[in-house]
Amino acid sequence: MTAIPAQRSIRPSVLYFGTPAALLATVNPDGRSNRSPISSVWSLADRLVLGLGLDGQAWLNLQRHAECVLNLPSARQWPQVERLARATGRAEVPAAKQAMGYVHVSDKFALAGLQRAQAELVQAERAAECPLQVEARLASPLSADQVQAANARGFAIVELQILRVHAHEDITVPGSQHVDTQAWQPLIYLFRHYCSTSLPMAANFRAEQPLTTTFAQEAST
Repeated sequence: MTAIPAQRSIRPSVLYFGTPAALLATVNPDGRSNRSPISSVWSLADRLVLGLGLDGQAWLNLQRHAECVLNLPSARQWPQVERLARATGRAEVPAAKQAMGYVHVSDKFALAGLQRAQAELVQAERAAECPLQVEARLASPLSADQVQAANARGFAIVELQILRVHAHEDITVPGSQHVDTQAWQPLIYLFRHYCSTSLPMAANFRAEQPLTTTFAQEAST
């Protein structure tokens, strides 16, 4: 029988137990794209759910313009994400953010060193270097009650409908619609540290693209 390690109750300040780091592009009032690093995102079917702070430009933009692009960087692109960590698109930086060292940056693409790419179905721009780029729009318009609820709890929960997914060819399986899990190494945000994924261990029974025999053997050793 496997020995169970000793345990204790803890109260971590955050519970980022391994979520994707992403760059959310939203549309500023002047029509230019803002770029916001986020780490609260999950997907199911054709839906994305985001968690957003209320003092960032992304939340303000989505209330006014319902479309966006979620750009998913690779693990090696963590420096570009970190360059944006203290940048905000809000011209008037909220006091709480000022205290943490945030500064206003109008062109976050330039700050991160990312190239703009035109989206096909939305106005917000894609980050060409990110291996996965997801065009999306709000699943339904934000109501006054939803905004009020977000203000009450201190953060917003936003549901998006996926419209189109762009992928670099080198992370896809040729001749298919699948992402190659052996080639795609997303940037993971783990308790406020940038991490990569390890080699896949095995394929779930519902996986459409099984691991190769050689790769599965390497992962199990």
